[in-house]
Amino acid sequence: MKQEKAILWTLAAINFTHIVDFMILMPLGPQLMRIFEISPSAFGLLVSSYTFSAGLSSFLGAFFLDKYDRRKILLWVFVGFLLGTIACALSPNYPILLISRIVSGVFGGLTSALILAIIGDVVPDERRGRAMGLVMAAFSVASVFGVPFGLFIASLTNWHAPFFFLAGLSLVILALIYRFIPSITAHLDTGKAKPSPLQVVQRVTGNANQMRAITLTIMMMLGQFTIIPFLSPYMVANVGFTDMELTYIYIFGGLLTIFTSPWVGKLTDRYGKVEVFTVFMTLNVIPIGIITHLGVTPIPYVLLVSTFFFITSNGRMVPAAALITGTARPENRGSFLSFNSAVQQLAAGAASFLAGMILAEGVNGELLNFEKVGYIAIVLSLLCLPLIRRIKVVDVG
Repeated sequence: MKQEKAILWTLAAINFTHIVDFMILMPLGPQLMRIFEISPSAFGLLVSSYTFSAGLSSFLGAFFLDKYDRRKILLWVFVGFLLGTIACALSPNYPILLISRIVSGVFGGLTSALILAIIGDVVPDERRGRAMGLVMAAFSVASVFGVPFGLFIASLTNWHAPFFFLAGLSLVILALIYRFIPSITAHLDTGKAKPSPLQVVQRVTGNANQMRAITLTIMMMLGQFTIIPFLSPYMVANVGFTDMELTYIYIFGGLLTIFTSPWVGKLTDRYGKVEVFTVFMTLNVIPIGIITHLGVTPIPYVLLVSTFFFITSNGRMVPAAALITGTARPENRGSFLSFNSAVQQLAAGAASFLAGMILAEGVNGELLNFEKVGYIAIVLSLLCLPLIRRIKVVDVG
């Protein structure tokens, strides 16, 4: 158990870095749109470039992740992630930043799949909800400490500073991976020949249960990432927040989800993945509907709604991730989760790109049509409720 906890805390640290790297661009949106003089659709492309490249790399990773020791490949992938982060920090203009985000996304996508595969390998199903809750609490910590600190140092210096901070942190986490992640090769000792790339695709697409899990992933991402990338620009342009006041949203929302994420994990193990998901997904559409209709609003009211959005968004992810991980057996878990990560990233990229095309900029700089994006997000989120009831866990080891 002690070794399992060390592994989970290391994976949580990796997840923290990966999430901050992805999230930090969104609250920097108002600054980047001013500095580079870009439109909402160009900013949407900057966000989606990360997720599109992460999706492509995750898809390709499905063909080789199960062929190697998890520890060895995680080390190499995280080195690539570190180099991509450094490239972002050194980017002098929009085109080079766009290319650097693509590089970061390539390795970030593989990191996500490996984290879930390792949890599936080292944690049995009866404790997997708690494990997911711990590792996904990294999202909350990223919101409370990572993103606000990044915004703070960006306000003191410039937008490059958060990426330099991330690069330094990644060096520390690379040492943690080397120290605490053991060699994980049980998935290699099955006595079965490893499948070809075509067989990997056929095995996933031919499995109706896994395809339902992947469809759930797509629907969840479409329901969230039409909203999340433009939350900060909308708060500044329409609601009346300053760049510094944006940190309040991430601090309050993340602070509470640090406590609620492990709690949701325990609820998942006690009451069931489908039941807990249904409650939090249903609640999640309430703040979506409110946020996308806000005008100039007092900060306390906005923080109440945005914090509820954070809690319910995180609350639906914990049981969903535990359920989706359990649809694959150990010998093909890495390839399936990489495939799933690919569609997750591609769906998130498609969602932010689609929302960027729907949104327009008003004469005073405000964002228009966000309420239409909200309606789309609500419908897609509610469609997940009947779908998740048709997904079954097949790995109970």
